[in-house]
Amino acid sequence: MESIWTRDVKPAVYPKLMNDLTADTLIIGGGMAGILCAHELTCAGVDCVLLEADRVGRGITSGTTAVISAQHSVLYSDLIRRFGRETAKGYLDANLQAVKRLSEVAWGIDCDFEMRPSVLYAWKDADKMRREAAAVIDLGFPARFTDRLPLGIRSAGAVVFPDMAQFHPLKLLYALAAKLRIYEKSAVLKLESHTARTEAGSVTAKNIIIASHFPFTGLRGMYFMKLRQKRESVMVVENAPKLDCTLSEDAEKGFFFRSYRDKLIVGCGCHDLGSEEEDFARIRLFLKEHVPEAREVCRWVNQDCFTLDGAPYIGRCSPATPHLFVATGFNAWGMSTSMAAATLLRDAILGRENKLAPVFDPARPMPAGPLWENTAHSAASLLPPTLPRCTHMGCALKHNDTEHTWDCPCHGSRFAEDGTVITGPAVKKAHVN
Repeated sequence: MESIWTRDVKPAVYPKLMNDLTADTLIIGGGMAGILCAHELTCAGVDCVLLEADRVGRGITSGTTAVISAQHSVLYSDLIRRFGRETAKGYLDANLQAVKRLSEVAWGIDCDFEMRPSVLYAWKDADKMRREAAAVIDLGFPARFTDRLPLGIRSAGAVVFPDMAQFHPLKLLYALAAKLRIYEKSAVLKLESHTARTEAGSVTAKNIIIASHFPFTGLRGMYFMKLRQKRESVMVVENAPKLDCTLSEDAEKGFFFRSYRDKLIVGCGCHDLGSEEEDFARIRLFLKEHVPEAREVCRWVNQDCFTLDGAPYIGRCSPATPHLFVATGFNAWGMSTSMAAATLLRDAILGRENKLAPVFDPARPMPAGPLWENTAHSAASLLPPTLPRCTHMGCALKHNDTEHTWDCPCHGSRFAEDGTVITGPAVKKAHVN
């Protein structure tokens, strides 16, 4: 399986770290979040080094649908109810600023950047969508309610966010990466205070940002309890109508859509690891009903970290490590939140006050119910006596017959058939034979 984004770009190759370096700031992770953090800090005059375990942009970022939006499911009415208007306003403002900043960064770069409204729809609950539209309008953004959707999709109602965007993620990422100091094939195997050690070298820095999808911080910050990983299945088809918006369904396993040039991207999720073929069957059934002439071009599966309260964890990893920062838990909306993370962490490292930072503070209190539910889910995967085991925290691995990998249902680490790490937080090879 191969993403459409990797088909028409040729990335530069960066060297492997083979010696010991120093820098003001080290960024770990060469996806969109890490590259944007390095870009924003470099523009501010900060000396940065970025380490990538494999190849820049070939991890989670290569599987995104690359929608840039501040509309992250039915979130704002829920945030107002649970945390108050100020928190909801802060979340909205941070993401609207991220959309604006990304459009500025993309200016002049050939990355298929297009302004598009984003639309969130529900099959049944029109009142829920009306409440969400009213909540967003009350927060100062001109959302609107509609009951008309493309592709003949049935809907009780939808919320429209004007002036959002879409783009080709790897074209932008590679253009920005060309101006940065990057080392590939340089997985961080150990963090010792201000020093990150790889197989053949190390980087010592005043500040360290972990932007590697799922933080590999051990017990620090308790992220193994505060994050859950889920998967989304994505298919690209040709001979389909061109959408003038990005579109997503308000449901845990709902559909999402966008156009890219003359092709239609259709996805569905989110599911736990191991349900990929079921989701592709759902996509084909939808296309058979709504776009019967469509022809499959490619398909892939991507993975996202979800937080317990709907807001990402962006900031200091833990109170005990003031030099160590994280950007994680983007809840399947990684493009705008990557940019939000880049600006928030830039300000933190430069010592600037950012009034929006508390909304994303990783040390904020967690809701007790989801915390215990997530802990129980992980504990259940520790109990089976079967081998092989994940090298992160010892959970039993499950074989993924679709992608021929070994996957960890606890925290989302994935291993190749020979046990090589594909996706963290695991950093060590698993014994799978």
